[in-house]
Amino acid sequence: MESFDCEKEIQQLRKTNRIIKKQLERSEADRMRLEDINKKKESLLKQVIYELQEYQNKLEERSQELELMVFNLQMMENKMSTLGSLVADVAHEINNPIGFIAGNLTPIQEYIDKLLSLLDIYQQTYSQASEEIQEKSNSIDLEFIREDLPQLISSIKEGTDRISNLSKSLRTFSRADTEQKILFNIHEGINSTLVILKHRLQANKNRPAIQVIKDYGEFSLVECFPGQLNQVFMNLLANAIDALEESNSGLTFDEIKGNPNQITIHTALTEDKNHVLIRIKDNGVGISTEIKEKIFNHLFTTKTVGKGTGLGLSIAHQIIVQKHKGTLEVNSVLGEGSEFIITIPLY
Repeated sequence: MESFDCEKEIQQLRKTNRIIKKQLERSEADRMRLEDINKKKESLLKQVIYELQEYQNKLEERSQELELMVFNLQMMENKMSTLGSLVADVAHEINNPIGFIAGNLTPIQEYIDKLLSLLDIYQQTYSQASEEIQEKSNSIDLEFIREDLPQLISSIKEGTDRISNLSKSLRTFSRADTEQKILFNIHEGINSTLVILKHRLQANKNRPAIQVIKDYGEFSLVECFPGQLNQVFMNLLANAIDALEESNSGLTFDEIKGNPNQITIHTALTEDKNHVLIRIKDNGVGISTEIKEKIFNHLFTTKTVGKGTGLGLSIAHQIIVQKHKGTLEVNSVLGEGSEFIITIPLY
C-alpha cells in the first residue's frame, strides 16, 4: 500500500514537473518574444527620433530661409518705396521745365509764322533788294531756313511730348501705395510700364522692334495696390523681353523679321465678373517643366550672375497671392514661348 502511494505521488510530481517545465518554456518564449518586440520598438523609436531630428533640422533651415526671404523682401520693398519716391520727384522736376518749353512752343510757332508772313510782304513790296540784302539772304540760305524752321519746331514739340509722356508714365508707375487698396486703371499701369520699357522694345541693329499686341477688355478700374501691381507688370514684361532676346540668339535680322518677336497682353473679366484676368504672353524660348516648377521660388534664377537676382518672380508671386489674394500661374512650351496669367479680385 505504501509502495502504491509512493508511486502515485511520484507520478503526480512528474506531471507537476512537466506542467512547470511547459510553463517555463512558454515563459521563456514569451520573454524572447517580448525582447524581440522591445528591440523592434526601440529600433522604431530610434528611427522616429532620427527622422524627427532631421525634420527639425530641415524646419530650422527652412525657417532661416524664410527669415532671409522676409528680410530680402522687406529690403526690396524699402528700396522700391525709396526708388518710387525718387522717381516721382525726378519726374516732377522734369515735368516743370518741359511744361514751360511745351507751353512756349505754340506762341513761338505763331511768332515765326507772323515774321515769315511779314518777310513775304517785304519781298513782294521790295522785289528789287539791295545787293547787301541779297548777299546776306544767300549766305544764310534764307529759303532753307524757311523750310527747316517749322520742322525744327515740330521735332522739338515731338520731343517734349515724348518726355512729357515718359514723365507721366514714371509718375503712374512709381505711385506710392497706401495701406488700403484703391481703384486704379490697370490699363494705364500697363501702358506706363511699356513706355518705360520702350527703349528695350524698339528696333536695334540686331533685330526689328518687338511687336506689342494689346487686347484690353471693356473695363479698367480695379481695386488694388497700384505701385505693387505695376511692379508685377514690370517684372513680367521685362522677363518676356529677356526671353525674346534669348530666342534671337544666332538668328539674322531678316530671320527674326520673318518670325517677329511678339508680346501679347490680354485683359478681361472672368465669367463670374468678380475677378480680373491679365495674360502676358511671348513667343520666346519657353520654359522647361523642371524650371517651371521652381520659377516662383525665392532666389531661383536661370540668368547669369549680374543679370538676375531671383527675386523678381518671387516678389511678383507674393504681391499677387498674398497682397491681392489672387493667383499667378505660368503656361509654357519649350521653344514656343510662355504665358503668365494673373487673376485678382475686381474689388
